[in-house]
Amino acid sequence: MYKAPLKELRFAIHQLVGDQRLVGLSGLPDYSTEFADAVLDEAARFAEGVLDPINRIGDRTGAKWTAEGVRMPAEFKAAYARFVEGGWTQLRAEAEFGGQGAPIMLGTAVEELWASSNLAFKLCPMLTQGAVEAINQCGSQAQKEKYLPKMISGEWTGTMNLTEPQAGSDLAAIRTRATREGDHYRVYGQKIFITYGDHDYTSNIIHMVLARIEGAPAGVRGISLFIVPKVIVNDDGSLGARNDVRTVSIEHKLGIHGSPTCVLSYGDKEGAVGYLVGEENRGLEYMFIMMNAARLSVGLEGYALAERAYQQALEYSRTRVQGKPKARNVPEGSKVAPIAYHPDVKRMLLTQKAYTDAARAVALYAAMQLDLGKHLPDGDEKAKAQARGELLIPIVKGWSTELGVTMASLGVQVHGGMGFIEETGAAQILRDSRIAPIYEGTTGIQAGDLVGRKVGRDNGAAMNALIADMQAELEKISSSDAGVVASKTAALEGVAALKEATAAVLKDPEGALAICVPYLMLGGVVIGGWLTAKAHDLSVRQASEDPEFFTAKQQISRFYAANLLPEAQTLARVVKQGAASILEADPTKL
Repeated sequence: MYKAPLKELRFAIHQLVGDQRLVGLSGLPDYSTEFADAVLDEAARFAEGVLDPINRIGDRTGAKWTAEGVRMPAEFKAAYARFVEGGWTQLRAEAEFGGQGAPIMLGTAVEELWASSNLAFKLCPMLTQGAVEAINQCGSQAQKEKYLPKMISGEWTGTMNLTEPQAGSDLAAIRTRATREGDHYRVYGQKIFITYGDHDYTSNIIHMVLARIEGAPAGVRGISLFIVPKVIVNDDGSLGARNDVRTVSIEHKLGIHGSPTCVLSYGDKEGAVGYLVGEENRGLEYMFIMMNAARLSVGLEGYALAERAYQQALEYSRTRVQGKPKARNVPEGSKVAPIAYHPDVKRMLLTQKAYTDAARAVALYAAMQLDLGKHLPDGDEKAKAQARGELLIPIVKGWSTELGVTMASLGVQVHGGMGFIEETGAAQILRDSRIAPIYEGTTGIQAGDLVGRKVGRDNGAAMNALIADMQAELEKISSSDAGVVASKTAALEGVAALKEATAAVLKDPEGALAICVPYLMLGGVVIGGWLTAKAHDLSVRQASEDPEFFTAKQQISRFYAANLLPEAQTLARVVKQGAASILEADPTKL
């Protein structure tokens, strides 16, 4: 049974990230720490009481294709109605169209709870949120007024349509076409891998579709973005005729069976009615608004599932009795003991917990930077925060999701043979987690974006500014506690390794593409280590306020410094020395 990690979230938000900086900012008039806590309390109740109990139902029953459309499990439909009733679709949206205007950082914390408790359910509001942001930033006023209120209220949902059979990551190969017809366009083509492309939660679905207007330039320069509703919306806001878009099939997948992944056909008959968003041939630029929002949301899915895997593994290990280990802390006089006392099982549990906490901190820190980049009054500080948030997004997405798979696998390992049995539920977490490193750009794509666009575009200025800030904050830690000193020392060594690796990336841009994934993983390990060292210091200073919680935090921080941060040295060595062996390799000899 999943339990929302409220203490961990509050510690990360209020102390590690320091959400007090958001209080009083223009655009966030209602934000306070008390508001954040109240939202998290309610979200925890919904996640634990509504979403978690139907998680296995989604996996076993799944979404079903019919000729009339996709049919969702009845329990999912009921949960969505309660989700809408609770106002959760409105949390991060602009107040102008019915949203609550909460910061990205709080939205990220809440989304973790949805992803941990029921990832398949969580994906629908996530995609709608991205579609809302794209229309709000790039659509006309008429489009905003026509679509946003009902999308924000949850009455309608939204999707993101990029991929085609011949065009996966290479969007220049898109063939879906659009022809002008008066004040709208007719769209023809096929899209695949469309998450929640069809369902029976709502009366309408607003598809955001990339297509090429006839006569447009070749490649990505000729891609435009269109609003293509499942059901045409009349001028008065009422629903009209069914649009010419059809769900051909849904995919049979490794995991997230409760989330329909659809093949959509546009224009089988007269052509699907679509409405141009913004200007012609700027569609990819607009779509990146959705993609960047999704990359943060998918990134948190990695550590959210790691949290769920950890909780389940911990519970199992505390009750599964297998011999008496020769280890410390075994109950006195015990002839047998739960496997949680076995040193290697402890190692796996500590690894799950330490990486989960670190990844959560990195994601919330990144989200906080995006909030500051949006709301700070000072132009220079605003730009610096925005650049840092953008720098961190590929790390959050790539590092966290790769960790999610590894931590879910460790969860199976802790269960032993029982983990390989579907009835325990450990296998579902592993199956569900595997899509996250692929969604919204693979880890390799994220890493290429990191070294090419985020580090390379400003010659390392944003990364080196972060490195300098991390080093300065670590050097300010003055505690004499041996554990804190060890965490500080290990974190500083990691920061130094990241600095050297960054210089190597900037020196050899071609070689950087060969070792960009190790560089991305290095960034995650080191930034996570910086925040974990800060957590260690805070935990020692506040130990008397909540001894059980803060002693546990110290234990985790000590483990991260001794067992996980040393990986930074290995990754840095790969970044500095590993490119040639990859670039010079001959694929025909593999």
